[in-house]
Parts: sequence; C-alpha cells; structure tokens
Amino acid sequence: MRTYSVKESYVTLQGEGAQTGRAAVFLRFAGCNLWSGLERDRAEAVCNFCDTDFVGTDGENGGKFKGPQVLADHVLKVWLDGAPSGGQPYVICTGGEPLLQLDPEAIAALKSAGFEIGVETNGTIEAPMGLDWICVSPKANAPLKQLSGHELKLVFPQDEAEAQPEKFESLQFQHFFLQPKDDRAQAQNTAAAAAYCMKHPKWRLSLQTHKLIGLP
Repeated sequence: MRTYSVKESYVTLQGEGAQTGRAAVFLRFAGCNLWSGLERDRAEAVCNFCDTDFVGTDGENGGKFKGPQVLADHVLKVWLDGAPSGGQPYVICTGGEPLLQLDPEAIAALKSAGFEIGVETNGTIEAPMGLDWICVSPKANAPLKQLSGHELKLVFPQDEAEAQPEKFESLQFQHFFLQPKDDRAQAQNTAAAAAYCMKHPKWRLSLQTHKLIGLP
C-alpha cells in the first residue's frame, strides 16, 4: 500500500489564477522532479526560481499517510476544522510536483470524501483521470506532457525561447495566465507581465494575492 508524503496541508483562499478567492485545502506533496528543494542545488536545477518549501513532511498538518483512505480522511479533517460551514469541499493538490504521488487511488478516495479536486503541476507528467481542475505551469528545459487542461499559468519572464508565451497559445487550455516571477526584480517582472497582457489579450495577469493580503 502506497505511503503519501505531505509537506503541509491547511485551509486558505486560492490566491492565483481563475480560482482566486476560493476556499480550499492546500495539500502540498513533498518532492519535485525539477529541483531537490535544497538551496545548494538551486543554481543547477531545471526550475531554479521556485518560491516554495516542499522538502520533508514537517509542515503544518504534514506527515506520511499510509494508503489513499488515510490520506483522504486527513484532508477531510483539515477541511472540516478550517471551513466547517458548508460549501463544496475543494482540495488543491500542489507541491513540489504533486503528480509524483497523486494517483488514481488517492483521487478516488478524495472523491468519495466529497472533494472537488484541483492540481497544480509543472506538466511533465500526464495527469490521471478524475481531476476537476488542472493548472499547468510549464518550465523551460522541462518536457511538457500535459498539453490540455483548464488553466496554463506561465511564470514570467523566463529567458529561454521555449518558455515564451507564444509557444503555448495553441494548447488546449481554457485560461492563459502570466504570473510575475517572484524574485528581486518582482516590480519589473509585474510591469513586464502587465504590459504583455495589454498587448496580447489571450493572456491575463495572475498576481499572488495571498501574499499581498498575508495569507499562507
């Protein structure tokens, strides 16, 4: 029976993209296939601008969960503790790279617990069936295998030719977002992303509103 490694899980509001403002359990799986998560490896990583700690299982409500039912029971408890007043239970599976662990059995267990399921993935692994919302965030120098979904969210700017917005416009997504890179040049990145969206209306600007208002 599979054991799922979870860095953290908590109720907050989705801060990015088309689902901004929606209450959800953020279920952050440990591990990624594009960076170890260790600062000593960042410079050589395929994705070297990640702003998330996904190493280990020591975060809020983190741990190792043996089997899909144990995982789903845990997520339901987190939801009920944080948002007990009704509404459609929603879980966003994120990471790291959640599709290293999120499998059909876990999806089925979460569905049985009443959850609508979203995933935030780098797109290097094809998503399993049964997901209600697929957000793909492509990275330069990483093979893109998930070519359709609900939302494509591109961190901007990336210098590499294969990570320019026009490279993705023919893919089968409902929404196309540019998200300013969160680094020392964030103000300039935000201005550049906004300017691009003004000139290319297929794209919309996605800001990390949870950071702006102090949510996790």
